[in-house]
Amino acid sequence: MTIQETIEKNQNSVVQIATKTSTGTGFYLHEYDIIITNYHVIKGHNRVTVKGKSFSKKLAEVIFFDERYDLAFLLPPVSMKDVPELKLGLYEKLKDGDMVVAIGHPYGLNYTATQGVISRVNRVQNGINYIQVDAAINPGNSGGPLVNEDGDVVGVNTFIIKGGDNLGFALPSSYLKEALDQYVPHRGEFALRCPSCATLVTMATLDAGKYCPNCGTKIEFPKKTEADEAPVSGIAKTVEDILEKLGHDRELARDGQNRWEVEEGSAKIKISYNPENYFIVSDAYLCKLPKTGIKQLYTYLLKENFNLRGKLFSLQGENIVISSLIYDLDLSAASGESLFRELFQKADYYDNLLMKDYNCLPILKEA
Repeated sequence: MTIQETIEKNQNSVVQIATKTSTGTGFYLHEYDIIITNYHVIKGHNRVTVKGKSFSKKLAEVIFFDERYDLAFLLPPVSMKDVPELKLGLYEKLKDGDMVVAIGHPYGLNYTATQGVISRVNRVQNGINYIQVDAAINPGNSGGPLVNEDGDVVGVNTFIIKGGDNLGFALPSSYLKEALDQYVPHRGEFALRCPSCATLVTMATLDAGKYCPNCGTKIEFPKKTEADEAPVSGIAKTVEDILEKLGHDRELARDGQNRWEVEEGSAKIKISYNPENYFIVSDAYLCKLPKTGIKQLYTYLLKENFNLRGKLFSLQGENIVISSLIYDLDLSAASGESLFRELFQKADYYDNLLMKDYNCLPILKEA
């Protein structure tokens, strides 16, 4: 199977995962009707946002985690039974030098695949066997599948060594299968594995309400509701409060730490806050440059820039963007609501106008 065939076969089973603090990758296994990812991607959250090639952002429930092996399971937020089946491969059949492909969303890029070879099929780190690969596993790839030449999952992309030259590590599929088989009898319950002895524990099986029934290690279950988790505070909370007032779900809008993404009509708006430079930047991605008539379009955009207050048209590659910027100390619920509402409205207005009057092209949507 070629790398292109591998991507085409598996991309619908691979999903993006985002929380208020991180982003990562997950993948769906038909046999278990479960989405797999890394624990460190969802750590501290009972629900996360999940986006697939066949569905828009949804909230997914965390149903299992294993801190020691860095695994977590999610309930699919929509039925995924119709996507092409992604199967578990046999780690035991792997050899040094075998070709593999790492699929994920590095740096927020959708559905990126990197091909490489297995440098060491059994590299031990902290007492756990990992597959060492030279395929680039970058931030955002965490939790994605490592697949063999047949397109079957042989590992879960887990970590890299910073400063290393493509030193990536994946947890073997044998560990994953063991965890899945342990969890299946408890499907529907929240469960975790004891960090000391790997026994699967539910609230019902806790010894004296707080100890592993097998080894006696103290077990702390996460709080039951998302509201009990560490709340968003400061500028991030203000931004999320404003988004909710404007009709956008704060959890679904999250696109990582201090980043949000919403859609207004046909326009996509990305909001980011960098505490180091103190500014909240909102970029509304409209449409693409037309094939002809660009001079007339530029004239119009420059005139609009002169008339607009607090907003500016620019180009990012061939994409037309309208942006606004506000100093964090100037952001309040009232000022932010006014600024965002006007930007959202103008983004939708200009997107439609530019396509109608200047033959601009719609931006290709990534699923």
